Amino acid sequence: MSTIQSNSKIGIGILGVGNIAELCSKGYLQDDRCKVVAVCDVNEDKAKRKAEKWGIKQVYTDIDEFLNDSSIDAVEILTPTHMHKNHVAAAASAKKHISCQKPIATSIPDSIDMIQAAREVDVTFRINECFYHFPPLVEARNLIQQGKIGIPQQIRIHTLVGQTDSDFQVGMDPDGYGWRFSDASPGGHIFDDMVHKIAISQWLVGQKIVSLKSSVRRQHTFFEPFVSLLEYEDGNLLGILDSVYGHNLWMNSSYYGADEFVEITGDEGFIWVTRCTGELLDFPPLSIFEGDKDKRAFKHIDTINADWGAGFELSSKHFLDSLIDESILPEMTPDDATNVLQICFGIYQAAVTGNSVDPRTIDNFVISPGGYP
Repeated sequence: MSTIQSNSKIGIGILGVGNIAELCSKGYLQDDRCKVVAVCDVNEDKAKRKAEKWGIKQVYTDIDEFLNDSSIDAVEILTPTHMHKNHVAAAASAKKHISCQKPIATSIPDSIDMIQAAREVDVTFRINECFYHFPPLVEARNLIQQGKIGIPQQIRIHTLVGQTDSDFQVGMDPDGYGWRFSDASPGGHIFDDMVHKIAISQWLVGQKIVSLKSSVRRQHTFFEPFVSLLEYEDGNLLGILDSVYGHNLWMNSSYYGADEFVEITGDEGFIWVTRCTGELLDFPPLSIFEGDKDKRAFKHIDTINADWGAGFELSSKHFLDSLIDESILPEMTPDDATNVLQICFGIYQAAVTGNSVDPRTIDNFVISPGGYP
């Protein structure tokens, strides 16, 4: 991949200033190695408001004019998922480096086309996965790699979705969700949010999922309570991925009304991560039990930054690192993101057919068992 000279500031362009833009832009706005030089959105008033708030002079409503701006070296694509294919292809054609919001696309062929478009012009293309940079999860992964709990035997990731009255949630623009409730999206909550948890279900343990079974329901149009049983390359490693929706359950959160609970059990101990998106429980964000025969120890690790927003800021930093140093590869490559999309569709397919599914065989897309949201 081509890199950017470290003695010059990297020009960042933000494409799409919807609900997630505030979190995804913060890291760039704070990093001295780059400068956010332009924003682009079809809603000119919204784009101007964001630009004024962020101290950015250049505002575009036309993507071609935006991508023709020579001061832009890299783009952060925050547009709806069904637009990713065209926007990534356009950015690649303009020879801009690319960071794109998850999920990568709405189908596997679209994802493959996007990857090819970036490779043909040798630009960096990564998917912005904030959970890969959330400090408690990063430390949990480090502990697993260090062998602190022995060989992983099981991973469980539980997501609880409820209600919150955080300033962040209250400030969401309802118009930003419209496309999610149409045939522009092949699924609901699993496609929109659980792809984060699908991603870390492999990333934490360094193992690919090779088979899964699942049951999926639909509640309140968008939410998809489900349970999925996962089998990994290492036949001794199993996983459980699930989500539940409590529409009358209010929780503490600085962000969305949701929280995650992660448990990784090895043959010598286990790790808990009890805070991600929200702050539902008053527990330390990370705990580890090392079950040595002669010395058994349970330790809380509460000195780690457990602000979910830190994952977004550190993700932006990592993208800049990869643009400056070619030896640093993006944490989530587009190939990784395509595999995550296959697993998402595999969950839907297993629920529809009642059979085990090898997600690596998914070559197009699968609609949620409840139909389009």
